[in-house]
Amino acid sequence: MKDWLKITIGEFIDFNPLEKLQKNTIAKKIPMDKLGTFERKIKGFEFKEYKSGPKFKNKDTLLAKITPCLENGKTALVNILEDDEIAFGSSEFIVLRNNELSDYKFIYYLARSPYFREKAISCMEGTSGRKRVNEGALKNLSINVPPLAIQQKIAKILSDLDDKIEVLSQLNDNLAQLAKTIYDYWFVQFDFPDENGKPYKS
Repeated sequence: MKDWLKITIGEFIDFNPLEKLQKNTIAKKIPMDKLGTFERKIKGFEFKEYKSGPKFKNKDTLLAKITPCLENGKTALVNILEDDEIAFGSSEFIVLRNNELSDYKFIYYLARSPYFREKAISCMEGTSGRKRVNEGALKNLSINVPPLAIQQKIAKILSDLDDKIEVLSQLNDNLAQLAKTIYDYWFVQFDFPDENGKPYKS
């Protein structure tokens, strides 16, 4: 770890980078409820007229800044947009983007880690139940980070694991749907197979 850097979070990550999206433009919006708990995948979007809110593009990380969403791990990596497409989201997101010191996937996994999350929670302000991260305070905190090449290796391992988890999750969903279909045929429509393996009613 002798090559690791000790720098501020604001030096390592660009917060809420500027993007152009004219007001009243119809664009994809990602609300808070489309972020899962400690899940990379965004569950969907809706088309809305842009009025305000943070703007982002593919490879950005969305981090919830309000309680209890931050504590519950609502963090996602944006990868559902077209090339060069700009979207917007909940005003309770912090958008995190990599720079020349950082890898975008590593930033996502860092933001999801207890190490980073505890730092963010320590910067929350406001009344109980409506606390939000003070972004200026968070950017000024120091962290230890590996060189870019090591970041990329770490991120690849974790990303490959997430890929496998998502495939298995989809397989489980498919099996659950198959079980539901069989149950419906057999116990709702009573179209179960007879002793010869043929449909009982058909």
